Amino acid sequence: MSTSRWDDLLPRLISAVIMVAVGLLAIWQGGLVFHALVVLVSGVMVWELVCMLDSKRSKSSLVLGVVAGSALMLAIEVPVSFALPLIMLPSMVGLGRMERGGVTYAVYTAVILLAGYGLMALRDDFGLTWMAWLVVVVVVTDVAGYFAGRIIGGPKFWPRVSPKKTWSGTAAGWVGAAFVGLAFAATTGAGVGLMGISIAVAMASQIGDIAESAIKRRTGVKDSSNLIPGHGGLLDRFDGMLGAALFIVIAGQLVDLPTGTP
Repeated sequence: MSTSRWDDLLPRLISAVIMVAVGLLAIWQGGLVFHALVVLVSGVMVWELVCMLDSKRSKSSLVLGVVAGSALMLAIEVPVSFALPLIMLPSMVGLGRMERGGVTYAVYTAVILLAGYGLMALRDDFGLTWMAWLVVVVVVTDVAGYFAGRIIGGPKFWPRVSPKKTWSGTAAGWVGAAFVGLAFAATTGAGVGLMGISIAVAMASQIGDIAESAIKRRTGVKDSSNLIPGHGGLLDRFDGMLGAALFIVIAGQLVDLPTGTP
């Protein structure tokens, strides 16, 4: 087995441990602490997005990142009817500042902010248990896919867009998510149907990953930024969470999750 497959494992592990520690603390605290982390991460992701799509707009990227974070910070504090235009506002503001990639920016920025809003609402309304479930599903999907893809290999999932992803890793992510769903179903009384929801969340997470890979392929960049050793940027690390959180926002209209611990 070639050691080159594992060259990035150590920096990925170190960065992952730090991110997990910060994330777990914020999730545990909830409230303002968790809101602040989500707002910061969302603003940075918008900054990375603008830098990828329109490298000539270095000043605009910072402005739009701040606008996005500020809009999200206000959105979670007001009724939903007023939160929605705040979530869409950064997309509208940025359209006029982008020389290229404006439509992609507008759509993806709306996804980032809606996903961030969904994460904060999930923690606020459903408690620690279901926030932990979502995070664990996404993390296990990613980790299972990483190791299965490198150990098993096999046919590529979509080589033109994401040459490293394999069908074995993709399927391993679904299996891992199913086990997470089963474990949470057993401890929360949510029922075995949670396994199916968890697999769907895993799929949404993988679609989020692929969507960001497509943007990078289109713009000719390897990583969204170099902020995180071994992981690239925040978009590279949280693209799966964006897909999963957006899915929960939509699926939450169809499936009721029991309330968890505060």
